[in-house]
Amino acid sequence: MIPILQVAIGPAVLISGVGLLILSLTNRLGRVVDRGRALVREWRDKSPSEHSSYDMQLQILSRRAALLQQSIVFAVLCGIFAAILIISLFLTAAMNTGSPWLIGSLFVCSMISLIISLIAFLRDTNHSLKAFDLDIKR
Repeated sequence: MIPILQVAIGPAVLISGVGLLILSLTNRLGRVVDRGRALVREWRDKSPSEHSSYDMQLQILSRRAALLQQSIVFAVLCGIFAAILIISLFLTAAMNTGSPWLIGSLFVCSMISLIISLIAFLRDTNHSLKAFDLDIKR
């Protein structure tokens, strides 16, 4: 049983790290939503000729929110796959069966989910720089 505990440490640490990633992503999403609400309030007070700059920023914020949502979903999936991996490790040890394909598949699914989450996060970062450029030009 001790070797199983040793093997399960990796996925358990992964869950902890993904939890921190999710915390960071949800904080970013909250900031995007708050910024969007503030821009909508400002937009209402501006003349129609000034709306185009705000519309562009709101479009970027909308895209960022979608990317952050995608990143959060895949980070959560990564955590779920890692948790199922831990359960599978213990069940295969308890039943004294070997299932390397199941364990390997769960690990690969967890890593693919993490990679997709990080790519979406990187894309959000690039979009935030576009919005920053618009702020500077305004």
